[in-house]
Amino acid sequence: MIKKILFGVAGLAAVLYLGLAIVYMASQPQRPPAESASASWLVPGPYAVDEVDLALTDSSRPTSANGDYPGSASRSFATTMWYPENSDGAYPLIIYSHGFMSNRTEGDYIAKNLASHGYVVVAADYPLSNRSAPGGPMAADVVQQPADVSFLIDSTMALEGSQKHFSGKIDPSRIGVAGLSLGGLTTELVTFHPQRRDPRVKAAISIAGPANMFTKRFFATTATPFLMIAGTVDALVDYESNAAPIPQRVTNGSLLTIKGGSHTSFASVAEPLARFMSNPDSLGCAAVLANFDSDTSENVFAELGNASDGVVFDSDAPALCSMNPLPEAIHPGRQQMITQIAVLSFFQSIFATEAETRDAATQQLVDGLAADFPEASFTN
Repeated sequence: MIKKILFGVAGLAAVLYLGLAIVYMASQPQRPPAESASASWLVPGPYAVDEVDLALTDSSRPTSANGDYPGSASRSFATTMWYPENSDGAYPLIIYSHGFMSNRTEGDYIAKNLASHGYVVVAADYPLSNRSAPGGPMAADVVQQPADVSFLIDSTMALEGSQKHFSGKIDPSRIGVAGLSLGGLTTELVTFHPQRRDPRVKAAISIAGPANMFTKRFFATTATPFLMIAGTVDALVDYESNAAPIPQRVTNGSLLTIKGGSHTSFASVAEPLARFMSNPDSLGCAAVLANFDSDTSENVFAELGNASDGVVFDSDAPALCSMNPLPEAIHPGRQQMITQIAVLSFFQSIFATEAETRDAATQQLVDGLAADFPEASFTN
């Protein structure tokens, strides 16, 4: 009798597993045509990729008190580095910044792809804005994160011996930054802020980063190439007030728009977990609103500067998660394909050592994506 029951349970489990597998396969995102240019850009690069976790500490700057956390005299970073295996030479370095209540693995699909093409990519859990921050995640600490990015650049450049892991070296003339949401804001600050910018940054990508508070004056500090990637049904960072103005406000700025793109789907965890949701921002909004104090926003931006710095708080900008009802979003996997190609082609258009590769990357970013993905459009 017991054997029959066990066999029955095992059979039921097998049926359920098979059913889930069928549903999973049937819900795969549609890929671009196999013969298209975009399909070739989704193929991993020529290098095998490895990754290593590092523990880095900046003893020169403190971590603020936060809730029941008393603060610290230093800032500590759980860090992951992705790098190409068995390759000598000089690598471009990309520092990736995660969003509010997230962590360093948020953009690992981007990091791994870049590393396969010969990049070293570094991402760290920021001390107070990551999801496991002591005292609870605090968005206001973003004012410290541009200096955190500079510290991560310094630390990576200084790696040696058994701590270095990768062969070859970092090319100091090819340093880029990228980030999602609050990490996108961090990217904008470390690239353009008149006092907090790091002049070593030579290319920058903000993915759904808040930008409505920055005027043309803010972006005039440098002609560094800048790309904003944003979705039109983003419930957390409104597309029209934050992303749409970028081509007019940034001298060397451009915008990759994903029609039907949501905020949450840019994070790696959304694929495949959010495949069956009409709009994954319903989850993203619930999590963020439970931990975000909107009353502090104006004070945070005030600390970043004033009109003379090109920082003007817009009280008329749409409130966080005010989109109701939420429009239907595209498949998270489809959105991540577009994002992965856009990030790689943008950095390759600037950092690739051969002119032919740079030209092909520019062509892919400007025309190829839109040709193969109806949801994508490029503006500069």
